[in-house]
Amino acid sequence: MASGSAAPAGGGGKQRNYLNCIRATLTAAMCLENFGSQQVERHNKPEVEVKGNKELLLNPIIIARNKEKVLIEGSINSLRVSVSIKKSDEIEVVLAKRFMRFLTQRAENFVILRRKPIEGYDISFLVTNTHTEKMYKHKLVDFIIQFMEDIDKEISDIRLSVNARARVVAQEYLREYQ
Repeated sequence: MASGSAAPAGGGGKQRNYLNCIRATLTAAMCLENFGSQQVERHNKPEVEVKGNKELLLNPIIIARNKEKVLIEGSINSLRVSVSIKKSDEIEVVLAKRFMRFLTQRAENFVILRRKPIEGYDISFLVTNTHTEKMYKHKLVDFIIQFMEDIDKEISDIRLSVNARARVVAQEYLREYQ
């Protein structure tokens, strides 16, 4: 930050640092190239999914902040990004589960979204060398970062909406007993 400017209130500066760390790691890990299968001729499967050869896999990286974390698993021809979003109470757990289920049912519309997340995470993305050949790498990274920012906002907004509805229902219910 430039001198004289202040970090946003509410920990926004820490969130920005967290997302910048993820952005830098994704950018570095997204050096993917075409690599055919060593077991089956003319096959090209994501090595991060198949895990056929240990020498083709990079060390997994976990970037964590409070109750949210990101697992970045790279290989020679693919990159898997798994995200566990912040859930501070039971309402947010239910909302996150429902929202992620809604998104994963529409995975084909997101191209890089996996239908089933890695265990312990809420949602996963799979970027292959064909994706990086057809799309801009920095735009893929921007999409994942923007997705993470928007998910937090969406779940917070849905939670506020649920609380407002619950308040109205409780007021109507108690009105009958007055």
